[in-house]
Amino acid sequence: MIPSLVQFAYLIATGLFVFSLHWMNDPKTARNGVMAGVVAMTIAILATWAQPVIVHHFWIVVALAAGILVGVPLSQVPITAVPQRTALSHAFGGLAAGLVGSAKFYLWYGEGPEQLTTFRVVAIMVEVLLGFLTFTGSLLAAGKLQEVKWIPQRPVTYPGQNFMNLALLLTAIGIGVFIVLNPGSTLAPQLFPVVIAISLAFGVLLIIPIGGADMPTVIAILNGYAGLSAVAMGFVLDNKLLITAGALDGSSGLILSLIMCKAMNRSFTNVLFGAFGQVQAAKAGGEVKQYKAETNEGAAQVLEQSQLVVIIPGYGMAVSQAQHKVRELYDQLKKRGIDVKFAIHPVAGRMPGHMNVLLAEAEIPYTDLVEMDDINGDMPQCDVALVIGANDVVNPAARYDKSSPIYGMPIIAADKARTTFAIKRSKNPGFAGIDNELYFADHTWMLFGDAKAVVGDLVKELSGGSGMH
Repeated sequence: MIPSLVQFAYLIATGLFVFSLHWMNDPKTARNGVMAGVVAMTIAILATWAQPVIVHHFWIVVALAAGILVGVPLSQVPITAVPQRTALSHAFGGLAAGLVGSAKFYLWYGEGPEQLTTFRVVAIMVEVLLGFLTFTGSLLAAGKLQEVKWIPQRPVTYPGQNFMNLALLLTAIGIGVFIVLNPGSTLAPQLFPVVIAISLAFGVLLIIPIGGADMPTVIAILNGYAGLSAVAMGFVLDNKLLITAGALDGSSGLILSLIMCKAMNRSFTNVLFGAFGQVQAAKAGGEVKQYKAETNEGAAQVLEQSQLVVIIPGYGMAVSQAQHKVRELYDQLKKRGIDVKFAIHPVAGRMPGHMNVLLAEAEIPYTDLVEMDDINGDMPQCDVALVIGANDVVNPAARYDKSSPIYGMPIIAADKARTTFAIKRSKNPGFAGIDNELYFADHTWMLFGDAKAVVGDLVKELSGGSGMH
C-alpha cells in the first residue's frame, strides 16, 4: 500500500515540477511556478521519508534543520547577490550528488562485487564526475561574481590550457572505465578518490579561463551540470522522481545556455574554452580619446524634450540598486507623454534574466521591457538612449573590430540613437577589459557617478521642472 502511495505522490510531484517550469515562462504566472516547485519538493521529501526503508529519522531531521539554517539566510540576500546565490545552490546540489555517489560506491563495494553492476557503476562515475566539478566550478563562479579579492575576476589563461584540461578529463574517464570494468578489484576503492580529486580540480580549471562577460551563460551551464548529476543520482538511488526532476533541471539549463550562446553569436565550446573577457593591452601609439561629460541638469533638459527614450540597464544598475530610482524616472517621463522602453540584452548582468528581475522588483510594466532584437530596429528613431551601467553590450566594436574579444556579439544599437547618455561610475573598462567606442562618439555624453545617485538627480531635475513637453 505504502509503495503505491509513494509512487502516486511522485507522479503528482513530477506534474507540479513540469507546470513549475512552464509557468516560469511568463511573468504573470511566475509566482505560481515558484509555488508549484515548492509544493512539489515538499511532497517529494515527505513521500520519500514515509517509506519503510527509511530508518534513520533523526539524521533526516538534522539534515532538514541544517538546510533551513542555510537556506533562510540565502533567501534573504539582496537582488544584486542573486547570481552568486544561484551559483552556491548549484554548488550544494553538485556536492550532494558527489557525496551520495561516493557513499553508495563504498557501501556496495563492502556488500560484495555483485552489488556493483555495470549500470550502477557507470551511473556513479557520471554522478561523481559531474557532481564534484559542479561543486568547485560553482564555488569559483560565486567567488568571481562576489568579487572575492583572492579570486581573479579576469580570465586566467596559459599555454596548453585546453590540452591540460582535456588530458585531466580523459584521465578521469579512463580511471572511471577501469573501475566500471573491474568494480571488485582491490584497486577500485583506491582509484575512486583520484576521480574525485580530478573532478574537483577540473571544476576550477573549467571556470578560471571564463571572464565575467560570460557569467550568465556559465551560470546556466552549471545549472545543467547540476541537473545531470541529479539524474545520475536518481539512477543510483533508483528514484524515478529524482531522475525526472534532474532531467528537467539539466535540460532547461543546457537549453538556456545554448539560447544565450546563440544570442551572443558564439558557440558553446567557445564560451567554455574561449576566455572571453580577457584583458587586452592598450594599442601602443594609439590616439588618446576623450570622454565628453554632461551635467545631470543638462541631461534632464534633453530627456524632457524627447519623444522616445530607450533605457539600457546593465550590471552597474544592479550594483547601485538603482532600479527603484529608475522607476521614478520612468514615471516622470511618462507624465510628460514620453514613450519609454527598456532594452534588454540577453547577457546583461550576471545571470539569465538579471535585468528583468530587477525591473520587475521596481514594478516597471513588463510590456515596456523589449528584447534586443526587437528594439534595435527602433533605435534610429530614439531621441535619447540612456545607458545605465551597461558596457560591453552596447560597444560598437563588436560589429567591426576583429581583434576585439567581443567581436561578433550582437549588441544593443545605442550608437544609432540621436543622443546617448551613459551613466558610469568610473572610466574603467567593462568586464571585457576594453574601451567602449560608444562612449567616445560625437553624440554620446557621460554622466559620471553612482547610477542610483545620478538617476536620482535626473528625477529631481525633472520633478522640479515645468512638466511641459
